[in-house]
Formats: sequence, C-alpha cells, structure tokens
Amino acid sequence: MKYKRILLKLSGEALMGDRQYGIDPKRLAEYALEIKEIHDKGVEIAIVIGGGNIFRGVAGASNGMDRVQGDYMGMLATVINGMALQGALEDAGMQTRLQTALKIEAIAEPYIKRRAVRHLEKRRIVIFGAGTGNPYFTTDTAAVLRGVEVNADVILKGTRVDGIYTADPEKDPNAVKYDTLTFEDVLSKGLNVMDTTAFTLSQENELPIIVFDMNKKGNLIKVCEGEPVGTTVNV
Repeated sequence: MKYKRILLKLSGEALMGDRQYGIDPKRLAEYALEIKEIHDKGVEIAIVIGGGNIFRGVAGASNGMDRVQGDYMGMLATVINGMALQGALEDAGMQTRLQTALKIEAIAEPYIKRRAVRHLEKRRIVIFGAGTGNPYFTTDTAAVLRGVEVNADVILKGTRVDGIYTADPEKDPNAVKYDTLTFEDVLSKGLNVMDTTAFTLSQENELPIIVFDMNKKGNLIKVCEGEPVGTTVNV
C-alpha cells in the first residue's frame, strides 16, 4: 500500500444514492465494503463526512436564516451521517469510533487528537463529526484540519466525478480531465477542488489531495495502492 494512514472525505450527498435527500442504506453498505477492503490491507482510516443530504448552513442562510444557527444545524447533520456510517462499518465487521467537535457524550467521544491517533494505531476507523465545531468553516476544511492533526499521508476526496476537469464535466462535454496538478496550478487556473481555506491549509502543510470517483467499485483500494485513479494535487 502506498498510503499507511488516510483521511477520507465523503460528501453528505454521496449517501443519498438515487434518493432526493436523506440516507440510502444500500449506498452505505457499498461504501462500508469498499472501506473494509483497504482496512483489511492494513490502511489506517479516518473519515470526515459532510451533511448536505440533510441540511446546509449556507443554503439556510440564503433563505434568511441566521448563518451561525444554520451552520450548527449543518454540523449536527454530519453527526447523523457519521452515526449512519458507523453502523454500516460495524455491520461489516470493523471497529469504529465517532468523535465530534461538539460535545454529545451520549453518542460520541469528544474530539481529542491523541485519542484519535491511538484509535488509528489500534486499527479502529475514526469518524470525525460536527466539522471543526465552528460556524463559517466547511467540512472540507474540517477534513484537511483533521488530516494534518492526525498526520495522514493524504486526503482522499471521494466524489461522484472521477477527478478534476478544466470545466464541470456534468455541464461541459468538452471538459478535459487532469491526472496531476500542483497547488499553484489549481490556484492559477481557478479550479474548484475545495474551498479556499481547506485548500490553503493543505498547501501550507504539503498534504496531497486526491479527487476520485468513490462510486466506482474498486477505486478506493486502487488509490491506496498508488494506481493513477482520479486527479492528484501535490506540491
């Protein structure tokens, strides 16, 4: 395996499957099997999941809701997704821990960096919920922050697109995919990989990002083995 410890970033929308909102148990089970495949190969796995399938603070704010209130609602949505993913992973036979940036002792441990690292060393999958615990920060930023804190080798951003393109491939049929990019390339070309805060944090800490299609069976293990899947952004 090329990567010993990864931070896997999943969008909340990914859990919807073919539904319009909410969580698709079938999609959850599929992800659990993909994750089990790399877990069985010895990869240490931390996961950050979004909450867009349930609630988005930015969308709430655009409709007149207080932005801070909306962002906290979004954080709670990520905890719901984290619990759902935790259940699916444990059903597939893996040990997990859910840690949250907001204290919710009845269902999750508070986020403590040393404890998270110890869980990873003991081969438990650690799911980080509630983003950074602060409004105005996305789950992309939470993913990079946690990745840096637990010394992950790479950020794997699992999406429904198979990499980074010159334009949105779902809208522009002439869009061309990049295999590799530098952080400077992304900034100079104005490519949308992650929000600026997350991307800058990744760049400053020289933490590579790989954007790939999580919905294609076998892609996750190929990425961890170092195969050229998706788009790699590096120094």
